Amino acid sequence: MNKITRIFDFPYYQLEKYNLNDAFVTKVAGNWIKTSTAEYIEKANAISRALLDLGIKKGSKIALISSNNRTEWNIMDIGISQIGAVSVPIYPTISLEEFDYIFNHSEAELCFVSDEVLFQKLNSIKDKLPFVKDIYSFDAVQGCKNWEELVNLGKNSSNQDKVEEAKNNVSTKDLVTIIYTSGTTGKPKGVMLSHENLVSDALGSFKRVPLKLGKSRAMSFLPICHVFERVLTYIYQYSGIAIYYAESIDKIADNIKEVKPNVMTVVPRLLEKVYDKITEKGAELGGIKKALFFWSVKIGEQYEPYRKNGWLYELKLAIANKLVLSKWKEGLGGNLEIIVSGSAPLQHRLIRVFTASKMIVMEGYGLTETSPVIAVNDMRNGGFKIGTVGKPLDNIEVKIAADGEILCKGPIVMMGYYKDEAKTAEMIKDGYFHTEDIGEIDSEGFLKITDRKKEMFKTSGGKYVAPQVLENDFKQSRFIEQIMVIGEGQKMPAAFIQLDFEFVKNWAERKQIQIGNTNAEIAQNPQVIARVQKVLDSINPKFGKWEQIKKFELTPDIWTIEGGQLTPTLKLKRKQILAQYKELYDKIYSN
Repeated sequence: MNKITRIFDFPYYQLEKYNLNDAFVTKVAGNWIKTSTAEYIEKANAISRALLDLGIKKGSKIALISSNNRTEWNIMDIGISQIGAVSVPIYPTISLEEFDYIFNHSEAELCFVSDEVLFQKLNSIKDKLPFVKDIYSFDAVQGCKNWEELVNLGKNSSNQDKVEEAKNNVSTKDLVTIIYTSGTTGKPKGVMLSHENLVSDALGSFKRVPLKLGKSRAMSFLPICHVFERVLTYIYQYSGIAIYYAESIDKIADNIKEVKPNVMTVVPRLLEKVYDKITEKGAELGGIKKALFFWSVKIGEQYEPYRKNGWLYELKLAIANKLVLSKWKEGLGGNLEIIVSGSAPLQHRLIRVFTASKMIVMEGYGLTETSPVIAVNDMRNGGFKIGTVGKPLDNIEVKIAADGEILCKGPIVMMGYYKDEAKTAEMIKDGYFHTEDIGEIDSEGFLKITDRKKEMFKTSGGKYVAPQVLENDFKQSRFIEQIMVIGEGQKMPAAFIQLDFEFVKNWAERKQIQIGNTNAEIAQNPQVIARVQKVLDSINPKFGKWEQIKKFELTPDIWTIEGGQLTPTLKLKRKQILAQYKELYDKIYSN
């Protein structure tokens, strides 16, 4: 194969160059089931033939909804795309109203779901989905057609010539997917991405990720409907890397130990949780073991790349690794070398301590609208700098506008928003996509993100506050699971805080303090409130007086995707949180 120009070229390239027997591996009924490159392509072609038999045409929309990542999703992705149809991947956790909106806005004709729960969800609003002709399930679900019906229908290869003709008629500029942004505010927008968008981003990013071609394993658990994990999947295919799908977030720790991956992707919140779990175990140690554990963690948190700390530090780090930090890597399978982080800013101490433990954390940056990667750190050739998201990809142009906004131009920039020319024109001007993120490019060419333009706010005194910067620092406390800084138009910033309730209970037990049994009682306990105030008092001085958190309220709820406080990539849904806690907001600012 001379050149990859469409996403369905990736599996054929893999077949030619690597021909894996474990291209995709999904756990079914307790067993890891492998799908080879050849079988992957064979089933994708069967799906293409079946879809053509069903009358699916170039441009037809097909929805994909899966509760967890699985091999079938990728087979559908290729089967749909190589006949010129358009996939509409949808988050499984969204509300019925959002399902209704996306199906009707996209005019999806078919839908493929993973399981009974999702089938029942859609079935409950089926009368509101006039465009949907049929729903198929990957699992066997009573009353629902099974996707194997299409695989079997497509076993007759007599119309493969029509598939080949359809493939030849697919241009790199053609629309291949519409991804509806989960959005922290308002209705989701349908981001239109072409084959060129995804392929150019995958190939541009591939140059930055130091993968061992043809002989590595990747663990995948971030939602594949999110463009970040999806593009990494194309990179893995291009690199001849076996992709193992975790059963669920709950079982990720067990799956990592079984699979022993070399690479995986994370969002910051997940890495924070791993760090918290490890340090929690360290806190349970006693005497010299506990002292050595936290000495090693402290050494790790001082890490600088390229031996910038000098020989004495490197000696201490070698000792810390031998005694403690190497155990972190063992706990994550023992082979993990690369952790790619995206979606939101990552605490610098996490980058330092994991990289010090010989698991390089490559922080990157991008948006759905940029397919997604704009920049990423790479330890090779001096391309790694903590506090930045790395250097922009080689095949794009990034510049900073006069107001500090990051602008991006190149083949990774989306085609536009589906059925929304006005919003497209607002976001893409003279070929530059306006990211709504604020940042700077330093003298060495590294991109640094300072905040979300639309999340920054002004106090009544006219001072700007960048909430993400504050939130990231406060979340370093074990007492704080989530925090949202508020205060637009008010005289001072404040915050809603969701406690790490398990940690607080353990703290209270150690201190022999009675704090109550329910989360609501704990959130109202004066001693807990006083302890959180101490956290704020220790961190506030790092910021300007106008930025410091003057008041806060503890929320009784655990913020979740299902509860509507978090997006599927664990970012804050600020508008919803503000609405949910209006009484607490009024309590803070009533005086």
